[in-house]
Amino acid sequence: MCLAIPAQVVELMEYDAALVDVGGVRKEISLALVDGVCVGDYVIVHVGYALNRLDPEEAEKTLALFAEISAELDASRLTPHASPS
Repeated sequence: MCLAIPAQVVELMEYDAALVDVGGVRKEISLALVDGVCVGDYVIVHVGYALNRLDPEEAEKTLALFAEISAELDASRLTPHASPS
């Protein structure tokens, strides 16, 4: 299964590159497949490439869902599980 995630563009660089931020983690990606991206835009990123721009509201909803899933996974790791009888 492949996962593409929303990321916010924080810096445009040379050669169709950009620096994006996902939850405080910054990564350099390629914008070669998407035209007209500006600082502040959200893009869908998969294997280091922006695939398309994303509506800011939709990006925020998706990132909130990812945060909720992460919190649930963290909580489940801290909760002891009963052994099957």
